[in-house]
Amino acid sequence: MFVGVHERQLDPKGRVALPAAFRPRLEPRCYLALGADKCVDILTAEAFEQVASDMMEKVRRGEVDRTQQRALAASAVEVTIDAQGRINIDEKLRAYAGLTLDSKVVISGSFDRCEIWDPTRHQRVSEAGTAQMAGGAS
Repeated sequence: MFVGVHERQLDPKGRVALPAAFRPRLEPRCYLALGADKCVDILTAEAFEQVASDMMEKVRRGEVDRTQQRALAASAVEVTIDAQGRINIDEKLRAYAGLTLDSKVVISGSFDRCEIWDPTRHQRVSEAGTAQMAGGAS
């Protein structure tokens, strides 16, 4: 289970240190992929395999267009966590999520996955979700 919000710094090479609490579930390798709402998903190998399997089944049933499956498969990157607990975020994924080198990012738990966010976008999405939970308009 991944929960909590952690501020981090993306280094000049596109690397970010994962929160220590998240590392044991993700090590030694994990997957990065396009996430909902323009974030980067971090998934365990097992979770990524389940996402891929679910996506293929939805395509077979006609619930999801094959182009979405292709986009997810093409975007996904298997990464290894280095000795300092860092992962490298691919340039295409950084561009998708609006992440720039040598800038702050937010790593947020989302139960079955972690998400890497541009801080401004994360705040907007988080506030909308909080308002929905409180019964207000988003």
